[in-house]
Amino acid sequence: MSQELSQTSNAAQAWAALAPLLAGQPRVRLSRDGGKTYPQKHERALTETLPTFPAAVRIFGKDGSCSAIFLDFDSSIAGIDWVEADVKSLQTWLHSCGARWIEDHSPNGGRHVYIPLERRIAFSEARDVVEALGIRYRTLDKTPHQNMLHGCMRTPGSPHKRGGYQELAMSLSMAYDVARRPNKEQVWATIRADLKDEIAGVRGLRLEQPLSADNEAYEVPQMARRMSRPMQQMAQSGLYDANRYVSDSEARQAVLTAAAAAGMKLIDVERRVLQGVWPGLASFYARYRSGHRLPSLKRDWNNAIAYLRKSQVVVVGNHYARKSPTSQPNTQPPGVWPSSDTNSEHRYLRTWRNALRLREPFYASSRTGLARRMVLRALGASAHMTGSRFVEFGDRSIAVATGLDHTTVGSHLRALRSEKDPLLTLVERGRGTKGDLYMLSIPEGLRAAAQDLSWRKGKVQALRPVFRELGLPAAFVYEALEQTPGLTTTDLVNQTKLSRTAVRESLETLAAWNLVSRNDERAWTVVASTSLQELAEYFGVMESVAGQIQRYRIERTLWREWLSRSVSTVAELLSPTDDYPWEAYEGPPDEWTLADMAFT
Repeated sequence: MSQELSQTSNAAQAWAALAPLLAGQPRVRLSRDGGKTYPQKHERALTETLPTFPAAVRIFGKDGSCSAIFLDFDSSIAGIDWVEADVKSLQTWLHSCGARWIEDHSPNGGRHVYIPLERRIAFSEARDVVEALGIRYRTLDKTPHQNMLHGCMRTPGSPHKRGGYQELAMSLSMAYDVARRPNKEQVWATIRADLKDEIAGVRGLRLEQPLSADNEAYEVPQMARRMSRPMQQMAQSGLYDANRYVSDSEARQAVLTAAAAAGMKLIDVERRVLQGVWPGLASFYARYRSGHRLPSLKRDWNNAIAYLRKSQVVVVGNHYARKSPTSQPNTQPPGVWPSSDTNSEHRYLRTWRNALRLREPFYASSRTGLARRMVLRALGASAHMTGSRFVEFGDRSIAVATGLDHTTVGSHLRALRSEKDPLLTLVERGRGTKGDLYMLSIPEGLRAAAQDLSWRKGKVQALRPVFRELGLPAAFVYEALEQTPGLTTTDLVNQTKLSRTAVRESLETLAAWNLVSRNDERAWTVVASTSLQELAEYFGVMESVAGQIQRYRIERTLWREWLSRSVSTVAELLSPTDDYPWEAYEGPPDEWTLADMAFT
């Protein structure tokens, strides 16, 4: 027991002394699955307190630069003996370059070598050096320095997935001295000069590599204020096609031109750079001194505007009105004219929302229950959008609104309409290009109670994109605080009908991303200054939403082509033959744009 306490104490001291100095920014990612993954949603502020889970610090900062080189020698590649041989060879080489380093080892035989630097270096420089070292050393894992957004690594003292901790291979005082007196610019120049042949080799390899699937991916259809997907990826990741852009300068100019063409203003770009939403673009300016970066960005922005004017490209202004490329769906059953009394429909929908509040405890806090609660909310949001209790949005449209797969949505809808006293009724099954027609119903057993409850302010929310990353429980907790600020944890448990553990973990996640804060009275409130949409962009969630919309758009096109070949009369369309695959098709999507899906 005393040995374990001593080991924990040493680990805590190493973590407190070294993690803040080595990290590219004061953020750390926790692994709650035993060291298998370090997801972005479990990122927290870096403190000197030793985490109880395996923890990896972020290598790159918001500006796309790093303050140390992290070298991870993995024993699973070629065994422990090869790792030790590579590390000894590396140490000999670093000594010849005049460099100082910190070393630790994992319980499984892996080793980490950290090279602190006096001057922060850009992502591209660091990646070149690490990839070049990967040519020399077989067991070196290059991936932490190949991803600016997700590059992270355990530092000395961090708990390990197999038990134990990352233990220093030197005294803590020596390691702390290296971290406090990092390698000077001359040492970094010597390292790069000695690796010039290998660096040229890895750069040449990038030119020879064909475009990956990600680079060839579709571009989001042109909409107001939307950059193409490849340009957004470049701004976020700092990675670009070396065959198209010769250097960082050409790449950053392309990003700024795309942003200007999409209708952004200079202040929008500067905010994304400073807040870390676009660390890739920030890394393109890392070679400048900090005081010269924004002036350089402004100069490049003016060049982009001049280029667009010369090319006679009209820059769209900041138009935030939602536009849909398709007509609104028919939300009335056959033979029923649209009601002219829109106010009565909205009163009905608000009473239905009260019925949903009363029914939600029935679904508890299981994963299935949470998904069905969100499906019902998406239907309610659709009804408010059209001003009618009759909803004809297909499974795929609801899938985009809830972050679920359309087949999962279909199974939840079948279960919901099969309940005793359901909250929705199937009026007519989908035919042709029309989805199933549902009516939001208020069960008789809940009608009186629902009418007695006061209406909640605001609109019912489907799953806002950022919560695809943060999770359904966090979405319900955030919504509760939006509607009623100043709730305690106990109040949130009662209001959301979630378990205390789920509420506590959700609050921890939301607070880590500055979405909520707690006052001295231990009451929680929403931080209004944090944008859900910009955080979703930072997480890359908008790309997954765009991918889902594009996939469904393709499926819809294929379905229409099948109809055009297989259906020749209206009668056949309304009364399909036995080989007509209605049961295998859940209905086409309504094309909700990204702006429609960013419920902020």
